[in-house]
Amino acid sequence: MVSRSPSTRGSFKMPSFNDERVPQEAAQGAASLQLIDGLGAFDEAGLDAFVRAIRLAECGLSYAVVAIMGPQSSGKSTLLNHLFRTSFKEMDAFAGRSQTTQGVWIARAKDIDPCTIVMDLEGTDGRERGEDDTAFEKQSALFALAVSDIVLINMWCHDIGREQAANKPLLKTVFQVMMRLFTPRKTTLLFVIRDKTRTPLSTLEPILRGDVQKIWESAPKPPKYEGTQLSQFFTVEVTALANFEEKPELFEEQVGELRDRFNNSIQPGGLAGDRRGVVPGSGFRISISDMWKIIKENKDLDLPAHKVMVATVRCEEIAHEKLSALLADPDWHDLDEGARKGLVPGFGKRLSALLHRHLSGYDDEAAYFDDSVRTAKRNYLVTKVLDTVQPAYQAVVSNLRNEAFNKFKQEMKVWAERPVGEEGFAVAVRRCSEQALSDFDKGCSDSYVSQAHWDNGKLREKLHRDIDAHAQTVRAEKIAAIVASVEKRVEDALTESAGALLDAASPDTWLSLKRLLTHETDIAKAALLSDIAGFEPDETEKATMLDGLTSFSRGVVERQARKEASQALLRMKDRFTTSFSHDAESLPRLWSEKDDIRAIAKEARSMSLKGLSILAAIRLDDDIHDRIEPALSSLLDPPSQEAIKSKEFSSDGDSSSILVSNPLAASSWDGVPQGNTLLSPVQCKNIWRQFKAETDYTISQALAAQEAHKNSSSWLPPPWAIAAIVVLGFNEFMALLRNPLYLLIFFVVYLLGKALWVQLDIAAEFRHGFVAGILSLSTKLLPTVMSMLTKLAQEGSKAAGVGNSNSDSTGRSNRFQEYDMQDFSQNSPSENSTSQGSSHGGSSVRNRQHKNVAQSAS
Repeated sequence: MVSRSPSTRGSFKMPSFNDERVPQEAAQGAASLQLIDGLGAFDEAGLDAFVRAIRLAECGLSYAVVAIMGPQSSGKSTLLNHLFRTSFKEMDAFAGRSQTTQGVWIARAKDIDPCTIVMDLEGTDGRERGEDDTAFEKQSALFALAVSDIVLINMWCHDIGREQAANKPLLKTVFQVMMRLFTPRKTTLLFVIRDKTRTPLSTLEPILRGDVQKIWESAPKPPKYEGTQLSQFFTVEVTALANFEEKPELFEEQVGELRDRFNNSIQPGGLAGDRRGVVPGSGFRISISDMWKIIKENKDLDLPAHKVMVATVRCEEIAHEKLSALLADPDWHDLDEGARKGLVPGFGKRLSALLHRHLSGYDDEAAYFDDSVRTAKRNYLVTKVLDTVQPAYQAVVSNLRNEAFNKFKQEMKVWAERPVGEEGFAVAVRRCSEQALSDFDKGCSDSYVSQAHWDNGKLREKLHRDIDAHAQTVRAEKIAAIVASVEKRVEDALTESAGALLDAASPDTWLSLKRLLTHETDIAKAALLSDIAGFEPDETEKATMLDGLTSFSRGVVERQARKEASQALLRMKDRFTTSFSHDAESLPRLWSEKDDIRAIAKEARSMSLKGLSILAAIRLDDDIHDRIEPALSSLLDPPSQEAIKSKEFSSDGDSSSILVSNPLAASSWDGVPQGNTLLSPVQCKNIWRQFKAETDYTISQALAAQEAHKNSSSWLPPPWAIAAIVVLGFNEFMALLRNPLYLLIFFVVYLLGKALWVQLDIAAEFRHGFVAGILSLSTKLLPTVMSMLTKLAQEGSKAAGVGNSNSDSTGRSNRFQEYDMQDFSQNSPSENSTSQGSSHGGSSVRNRQHKNVAQSAS
């Protein structure tokens, strides 16, 4: 074996221990010393320099010695470095698991009071020493128990209950020899359980204490110590730590708590508070040096029998040779590389044959050695071999699982591309799932290794769970898409139809909406059940989806109703305009003296109120019986002040009576649920007030137009004017009777005036107002007079031409009349539906009149 030189360990170099100047870093515990090398050589000079470096002689009895023992590569050095802030060399996990600490190393704990000396022992059950050199393990363990106040026994949590892994035989031998060689001192055995599992510490601690008690009772003792209790020489403590790599934060926290227990450890109540036989610091070097000499000379710690030793050495060599041969075998490299890249055909048979070849080689070469040793080492070899090849096997099985799962997903994708109705989703999932699991089972059978009994049940269960989870995800997506498609069709069908019905606002609007909703919902439900039949939903799932579809359909109608209700004022004005400005034949009204504008306006407002009552609440339920329309009708004919006062007086201050007498003062409609209310009574009242204010102007414009028409159609002056003309024109009338020539002249003037009246169509010109008529006649008068004179001149010579000229003149007059009538119809009160349109009506008429005048003049 190769031993490490002291200079290779830590940053504190050994030659400096012999220097008269004590390094500051040694005094602070930053360096470590190999006290005993792998061959058992004790470094006297190094220990002397170490003791002087840490000024141990100045401590007197105020110091403590802590040692650690346990299996190789169990994290002893790592624990000491974290616990005492030392610098012992730790195993490089990336370089593999191998021996790190060789012999016994010593260092001083940093920032712990009192001065604490820490010893790191070589791990037991190491591959480098094997089973042929257990003497040093026993010697170092005995040395630790003899010189230490506190011994940390590092062990894995899963080794509790085992024989060798828990160091039970080693403790038994050490107890026996210790009581014979040395006077036992009170030592604390602190069992440190590493990588604690979910098993409570309260369960593990009694097991360890019981094991230590059994070891003590079974160990042979000198006569003077017969019947001595374990507690007289040892104090047993148990603690547990989390996994250093998986839970570093928890590990550091628990180590910090354990570190606090080493502060003032020699005080009463501390870990070593009841120690005995303490050697002063000045004699520490001589004491431990003599103890190691006594331990080295003791024969009770010798190796086993020669036959067993030879069998152990040789069988272990053969096992290592076969393991190395396996690792170097090209066939194994091919299998390992192929397993990491993907599937390997015949992996199980090829690997089983490979393992059989190497294990058979071990059996042939170790056939003549001790049976127990040969069998034990063969089991060890099989364990190592299986540990070596298991990652490749796991890779193959994982690839099988991934391939089966990917194949299942691909099959489901292919199913999704097939025509609808060819194969149901549930049937396809069962078929693809069974095929994927069957392929996985076949692959596992092909990968079976005869030397191992690895179970793939958990991986198969995981594959099954993954398949189910993916199938459920796809199923949920497909069903959601189907439901969304059906809802889209329902929404398209209901939105437009519901909007048209609500816009019409007929008395049976809600009955029609209810029938429409029921019809479209029934169609959608039938389509939904047909589309999801292949998914095989249960009755509960069906009921849930159908209820959701019903709620969605109703929600579409309700949203459309709320949208229409938000435009109630606009709808009312449209209905008013349609009813007020158009007659029964939907033609624009020309207000005449016979039209009762107030009655027509009241009827139009009544129709608008009916539309408002329809938009005030949702009436899709059969149990809703409201009186919204009668309540809103009161806005059309409000009660008189005397009636209001009489009702208030009769109610005697009862608020409920007031609400009954005036339902528009309530916050909700009687008999209508709050959720079905689209417009509250107060909102309806406000809408009516705004509607009335905006339609009042339209009505006033209609009244003004009627009055203007009435004035323009009456050409006789008032009676008082006629009387004034008779009185004031009496002299002129008598003069006319005295001179008949005046009668002839007036008759000719009358004829000319009559002709001008007919040609100019004066009644039609003044229909649009006096100013407009004067402007129009001023442009037409001269052309018309000239035309009449021309016709009179041509009557004598061209009678036919005169006739044609008269027809042309008559046609032109008719065209003027037709054009004026069109302008009048276009500027009928239908343009006065809104206040803004009415305000600009007069100006538009005047603009058209000026245009007609200009055309006539041209």
